[in-house]
Amino acid sequence: MVYFQKMTPEGYKQIEDEIARLKKDRPRRIKILQAARALGDLSENTEYTEAKRDLGHLQSRLRYLGKQLKYAEIVETKDDGKVDLGKTVVLKFDDDEDTEEYKIVGRMEADLADGKISFDSPLGQAIMKKEAGTTSTVEAPAGEYKVTIVEVK
Repeated sequence: MVYFQKMTPEGYKQIEDEIARLKKDRPRRIKILQAARALGDLSENTEYTEAKRDLGHLQSRLRYLGKQLKYAEIVETKDDGKVDLGKTVVLKFDDDEDTEEYKIVGRMEADLADGKISFDSPLGQAIMKKEAGTTSTVEAPAGEYKVTIVEVK
């Protein structure tokens, strides 16, 4: 069974951009490896070992990102007033007077520091497909709490 990774068009583009950046950097890393190899004895050549490791990490990251694109399911947003992938929500947590704004994204795009939460996180699951004005209970590892959807953009 093939498992497709849901993501926004922006998330897909970010992966494409990272792949392009890594591919552009690959020739430079290959030259560093070749220069280190020319230094001689490979068994005691720290520069060669580090260059080989760095190039291996780059190649591994390229393979990983390539698979992310291959199995990506790009989800387009619908203007139906419900919380969904790609939409921004304004939330009010029951224990706080302030509101917080989050963009609902795929698992690979999630970055809480950047205000992006995954649709399948405990918070994401609690609010998905719900409309503004709805209060939901979030089942989090640290315990449950309530959150009210103030606005869906």
